[in-house]
Amino acid sequence: MIAKKNKKIVASAILMKFGKQLLFILIFLISFSGTSQVKATLDTTNIKIGEEIMYHIEVLADSTSVVIFPEGQSFLPLEVIEFYPTDTSYENQKTKLIKKYGLTQFDSGKFVIPSQLLRINEQAFYTDSLLVEVADVEVDTLKQKMFDIKPAIEVPPVKTDWLKYLLWGFLILAILALLIYLILRQKKKIEEAKRQLPPFEEALVALKTLDTSEYLKENRVKDYYSSLTEIVKRYLDREVDEAALESTTDELILKLELHKDSGHLDFDRATINRLREILKRADLIKFAKMQMESGQAQLDRADIEEIIKETHESIPEPTEEEKLKDALYQEELLKKKQKQKRFYIAGGIASVLIIGLALLSLIFGFDNVKDKIFGNYTRSLVEQTWIKSEYGSPAVILETPEVLVRKSTQDEFVITKNLDDIFTFGDIQKKIYIYVGSAKAKDSTAQNLELLLEEKMILLEEAGATNLMVMDEPFTTEKGVTGIKAAGEFNVSLGDNKYKKAKSEYELVIFSQGGFTQEILIVSEKEDIYAQQIKERVLNSVEIEVIKQR
Repeated sequence: MIAKKNKKIVASAILMKFGKQLLFILIFLISFSGTSQVKATLDTTNIKIGEEIMYHIEVLADSTSVVIFPEGQSFLPLEVIEFYPTDTSYENQKTKLIKKYGLTQFDSGKFVIPSQLLRINEQAFYTDSLLVEVADVEVDTLKQKMFDIKPAIEVPPVKTDWLKYLLWGFLILAILALLIYLILRQKKKIEEAKRQLPPFEEALVALKTLDTSEYLKENRVKDYYSSLTEIVKRYLDREVDEAALESTTDELILKLELHKDSGHLDFDRATINRLREILKRADLIKFAKMQMESGQAQLDRADIEEIIKETHESIPEPTEEEKLKDALYQEELLKKKQKQKRFYIAGGIASVLIIGLALLSLIFGFDNVKDKIFGNYTRSLVEQTWIKSEYGSPAVILETPEVLVRKSTQDEFVITKNLDDIFTFGDIQKKIYIYVGSAKAKDSTAQNLELLLEEKMILLEEAGATNLMVMDEPFTTEKGVTGIKAAGEFNVSLGDNKYKKAKSEYELVIFSQGGFTQEILIVSEKEDIYAQQIKERVLNSVEIEVIKQR
């Protein structure tokens, strides 16, 4: 009995442990299901030639996720005839995005829509490939009325890159507005300087203006003495000492005494003492609120005018040497002002540019603004019209941004040796590189693809590829031609033991049929999203001419 009881206890313990593990697995699966979900569907799988079929990509992700849907003709062999706006809704605290594409095909048969690449927060997601059947449209020429050829119609102009022109137009207008503002402000300063009277005349005019003021009538003695002292200090600042206007009473009197002792001013100390008394009295009135005796303001005003006249008369005429020194000083001062003005203009233009770029980045996105202004080579390749061509015999058919150029084995990447025909686009050391090669074997038997792939990997390492990562898998075209595909990443050599900072990704596809081998190599910069799009689109378009067996 005890043994049976112990067995039951052990069994229950095992069940509890297994239950905990099962619960942990369920929790993990539930949490994993909360991540982004991608699904592709069609509204129908059977259409007639030229009929539109709706392709839906449904993404369920967090509200903060950044989703990038496929762009361009990435649905080949079907063609995109309409890009519809993205529909957004919310479901269980998630954001549900539905992107619709209008597709069609003008040939009959069964076609496979390749899996599409999406990026959610820089992470790659792929949709399932879908099968579509396109049926012929039956035409009875005996019943169907025939029509004449329609006249030629005018094709609307190609859509211009309006965003780029808008950016440049905005920047040019902002710079012109800033320049006009600076020119008008400088012109105003020059006109004011021309209108400015000489120091002595300016002081006398200011005293007469003070006489007509209402300060004394309104018992605003403090304002009266503030204006009076400013008039005499401004005169001394322009005529005697450049720091007079900012100096205190004691500092100003000390400077005047130093000018007298050095011979710059030819007037007696009594004049300086009178000025000291007036400035001291003004300070007491302004800061200590001292009461002033009746008629004292008029006396001080008369003394200030007399002091200004005596100072004007006591200033000696400058010698030729002093005039030369003053001219040199004025020239240096002018250069300094011009340099400062250029600095302000450059700073203003830079500020306008920075603010303009910031606003445009907020409206259109930083990457769009940067690409439109400074250009983006790989993005321009993605957005331009692609070309579908055949290369070699039997033909390798694929779509590329530009036609591949035939090369010789002597001036091309070393991995292409032992090939009869070589066609390339781009540069192995740049953002995108594509090559297509073909060769005829000594006999018509099928080659061992794995051995060929291993040979190519060795050649790739000999060509400078370091830290090479390899992952191979079968590859089948739509017409059923099978091959092998290797993919991975590596560091591209720049020579002299130098390597590109950004890693590169590669995809190598090899086919063998009827004694012929064909190779397709695509190398793209890993961090460049547009280079990745080019690689995916080229691979999705690959087709091999089938050799008929005799």
